[in-house]
Amino acid sequence: MSSWEAVPLAKVARLERAVISPAEIRDDMTYVGLEHITGDGAFVGASSLHGRVIESAKFRFTEHHLLYGKLRPYLAKIACPDFGGICSTDILPVLTGPKLERRFLFHFLRQPAMVAHATARSTGANLPRLSPSVLETFEVPLPPLPEQYRIAKILDQAEMVRAKRRTALTQLDTFAQAIFLDLFGDQATNPKAWRQSELGDLIRSGPQNGLYKPANAYGSGTPILRIDAFYDGTVRDLSSLKRVRLSESERSLFGLAQGDIVVNRVNSIDYLGKSALIPELSEPTVFESNMMRMSADPAAVEPGYLVQFLQSQFVRGQILAASKNAVNQSSINQQDVKALRVNVPPLPLQQEFARHVAVVEKLKAAQRASLAQLDALFASLQYRAFRGEL
Repeated sequence: MSSWEAVPLAKVARLERAVISPAEIRDDMTYVGLEHITGDGAFVGASSLHGRVIESAKFRFTEHHLLYGKLRPYLAKIACPDFGGICSTDILPVLTGPKLERRFLFHFLRQPAMVAHATARSTGANLPRLSPSVLETFEVPLPPLPEQYRIAKILDQAEMVRAKRRTALTQLDTFAQAIFLDLFGDQATNPKAWRQSELGDLIRSGPQNGLYKPANAYGSGTPILRIDAFYDGTVRDLSSLKRVRLSESERSLFGLAQGDIVVNRVNSIDYLGKSALIPELSEPTVFESNMMRMSADPAAVEPGYLVQFLQSQFVRGQILAASKNAVNQSSINQQDVKALRVNVPPLPLQQEFARHVAVVEKLKAAQRASLAQLDALFASLQYRAFRGEL
């Protein structure tokens, strides 16, 4: 066990909330929102404004800051930019002092134990936030700077290996999209003149909103699918789902089945409407209230085709047009989803696409298994690093 001194973050770093008003924001500034930071600490889609209108105040940051997402801290939206710009006020720019190396702090805060620590100290039921003053109290180990650099370098290198595996998975996702485009053409222009139908005419049951349970019901019991468990049409890791205590009637009413489709109905506008196909389940599993569930009519549409179609910009545009917007979140209802327009190619062609996707999914499963091993190794390195055992 390390004998390193541990000090409150406020003693070795500053939370710099330098506000910039909309009138001061320039078109060439890079804007970073929470949607631009992944749970792996990478940036996706952050760019100059290029004419986009910003109507609320933001924070300034530089390439020397660490960016810490205070909204939904369980998502671990923490990153080290190599550029300057402006960010959402749900992101806290942290400037480390002379005794603390930025990348060392980055890896420290991203540990599962620290993410759980932040989550437990956040407030707000639907949109939990971590107070900046609470973040400043977090105890940070303080080995000598050379040791901090050494630890950060080891963890950076391990993270690079994980990133390469994630890139391989992304490329496989792109491959499935390319097959879709080749077989069916662009969804919006519909160059192959497929017939079009409302989604409500292609489903056998649903849409049905999910289950709400208070926070004190979580911790044990039945696995529950939450919106952070699926991306790009795929449920990523059933073994990591949270569990909730339920009655038998709740388990029956909200139980998922292989081949069901879930659609996110309440979220920030960037994630509204994301969907996924439910894979084979090893035990009864239910779904949370901020999504809805439906099942496709197999005589009309192949579920794998439908989920891929729901990822398209064509559908995205329809969802944005139907969305009801409030502060920090947007929503769609069951009628909005049933009214979505869907191109319907011949069923045998849809099934051919599903067979191609099944092959891709096998490759992705192998990549995910390898990534899971790397994640376990990385977690072990993190644990040992901040105990002074690396």
